[in-house]
Amino acid sequence: MAPSTVDPKCVSPVTEDGSMDRRGNPAVKAKTGKWKSSILLLVNYALVTCAFFGVGVNLVVFLRRVLHQDNAEAANSISKWTGTVYIFSLIGAFMSDSYWGRYITCAIFQMIYVTGLVILSLASWFLLVKPTGCGDVETHCDPPSAAGVALFYLSTYMIAFGNGGYQPSIATLGSDQFDETDPDEARSKVAFFSYFYLALNVGSIFSNTVLVYYEDAGQWVMGFWVSAGAAALALVLFLLGTPNYRYFKPTGNPLTRIAQVLVAACRKWRDHAPTRGELLHELDGNESYKESGIRKIMHSDQLRYLDKAATVTEEDYCEPERMKDPWRLCTVTQVEEVKCILKMLPIWMCTIVYSVVFTQMASLFVEQGTTMDTNIGSFHVPAASMSVFDILSVLAFIAIYRRVLVPVMARLSGNPQGLTELQRMGVGLVIGMGAMVVAGVVEVERLKRVAAPDQPSSLSVLWQVPQYALIGASEVFMYVGQLEFFNGQAPDGVKSFGSSLCMASISLGNYVSIMLVSVVTSLTAGDKRPGWIPGNLNSGHLDRFYFLLAALSLVDLAVYVACAMWYKGIKLDSNEEKGKVPVHV
Repeated sequence: MAPSTVDPKCVSPVTEDGSMDRRGNPAVKAKTGKWKSSILLLVNYALVTCAFFGVGVNLVVFLRRVLHQDNAEAANSISKWTGTVYIFSLIGAFMSDSYWGRYITCAIFQMIYVTGLVILSLASWFLLVKPTGCGDVETHCDPPSAAGVALFYLSTYMIAFGNGGYQPSIATLGSDQFDETDPDEARSKVAFFSYFYLALNVGSIFSNTVLVYYEDAGQWVMGFWVSAGAAALALVLFLLGTPNYRYFKPTGNPLTRIAQVLVAACRKWRDHAPTRGELLHELDGNESYKESGIRKIMHSDQLRYLDKAATVTEEDYCEPERMKDPWRLCTVTQVEEVKCILKMLPIWMCTIVYSVVFTQMASLFVEQGTTMDTNIGSFHVPAASMSVFDILSVLAFIAIYRRVLVPVMARLSGNPQGLTELQRMGVGLVIGMGAMVVAGVVEVERLKRVAAPDQPSSLSVLWQVPQYALIGASEVFMYVGQLEFFNGQAPDGVKSFGSSLCMASISLGNYVSIMLVSVVTSLTAGDKRPGWIPGNLNSGHLDRFYFLLAALSLVDLAVYVACAMWYKGIKLDSNEEKGKVPVHV
């Protein structure tokens, strides 16, 4: 870490961002938080990720070999499951921000997660993987029993619920360990999100290399038990750090505050809001924070219709009770909280197409790889293990970005961050589009080398390395940028919701992928046409589907640039925004 440049005598010994220790007192900086706590949370996240990918990375193969699903059905099953994982992040974020707080939310959802992994391991051991060791390239499994299938879906969706609810809270809890009003800790807070994504990929290395190899060889039960053990160890480590974490109290149901602004604005739809923000209703900073736990946000000029909710009318002056009714009169901070959420939504929607691109790595990339030459000499390479090149690319580009691109771009742009979050996300969209073009070209070459319809292509699976590497590079720009952007721009009362937007983007990306696969299959397949994505990819045109995604990404990029140019970032009161880095396009 960079050495401190702040005079220790000028820095408060306790946090000033509202964080507390576990007893509810202002957190003492020397005893709580910072890298000591965040590193423990990063290790916890790495182990949870190892467990998740120990199940998820090869699940499409498990569905085909053990549950006997065909290619399109297995791809859509994976998309549904992965989409559900990330849509549950909204539930976790809501409970975290509103009622439980980040710590309790993480603990509860991890317990659900571990339980789901244990049930999956038991169901596979006793009911699904029969005969023992089946489900490799050569040994076929018996048809699954109804009870086995039921337990499989129960356990996998418990895993989805537990992991989904945990993810936004752990990201926000980790960043909570740094006081953004302290300049040194504010820089560490920004760096945390890169290390958070690094932990995700480090945690998945073991799953994508060792576990996937044994699972591909039919050792599914062992792989699932290892995943359950990793998740259990992660939970123990998480609980051990309890005395040293920094905590934020939940701020109540944000949906109520949002509804109050919308109702108050509609009630005053005939009134004219003042053009000067200081004429709108607001509490003083201390009173506002004591009442809601949310720091004051400065007035902005966008979405001015909502300013009506903070407009004081003659009727309000004449009836003092109306001044206290939040369904008739809201504060500027409450209005700006709603504005922040609404302004982030167009940016968020533009990330969904990228998530459609990203989700192909867990489904169609794997299915494409299984129809290629997966032997390197005498060594068999499981198709799902090719995702290790995605991980290696992420690790390499995180280092390149922080050590090379940030210093260079900082000198060129004058922005100490190098690229802004919005610029990073735009670069991620461009690289993701390139990955789809490369994947399409590889598929064209694969089809040229098919000797017989029922035989794998002679094209080596190593040809997939560039498309996986490009996806990894795009993640560093897109998903790290998303985490920083949505967490940094979300108001205090919906911080976990901000983190969950990244996961929700992945979720909707999976559901959109399901829709696209289904639509493309129905439009391109007929009585005499196998379609673009048939059961046997050798008779299809998967390349055209990849090129379609590249074209959609290009359109999405144009819309994203327009939204990014329109966006203006959150601005805290000047007395409360020490260390806050504004967002520029």
